[in-house]
Amino acid sequence: MEAVRPARCPECGAASRPVGGALGLHGHGLRQRQVLGPLEWGDAAQARVVAVRRFRCTACGATCTVCPREVLTRRLYAATAIGLALALFGLLWRPVAGVRAQVSPWRVVGPGSEGRWCALAAWVRALPRGGLFRALPPCPEDWSPRRIAARAAAALAARAPEAVGTSPPPLHVLAPLGAAHSA
Repeated sequence: MEAVRPARCPECGAASRPVGGALGLHGHGLRQRQVLGPLEWGDAAQARVVAVRRFRCTACGATCTVCPREVLTRRLYAATAIGLALALFGLLWRPVAGVRAQVSPWRVVGPGSEGRWCALAAWVRALPRGGLFRALPPCPEDWSPRRIAARAAAALAARAPEAVGTSPPPLHVLAPLGAAHSA
């Protein structure tokens, strides 16, 4: 538990382990979070459950959670699944239904949702204002959804580690494909 204990309370800033003082952030149990999407490139999308450690601040009473990197705040899909969806939609110009089929584990789609995917639309809408990946450069809000997705996917791929072994090439190799489409 010590390895994942935050250094400070994200709410009030109190130190979690002040020198010579009492512990400021106490373990407050485990929670389970459902995370959707493929685990690796080429895998089938799946729903999985990950354990999330909770901590409670003795100074302000706030609770905080510590999650694996791929778990995003207030998002059901893993960060890697969202990045894959943005690359498929923005760089490879796949239709929304094809992106959904590759990234979502849910195979049954209602008749009103065929050809649409609200999650993908929400992710693209959140990108210009930094509401999804804070480290990405901002882009103009008048850009088309595909252009926004392409820029975000290329920026994410630029930060990804190089592929090793039998892994496919990193997404930044696909970036020139997105440049051929001006949206």
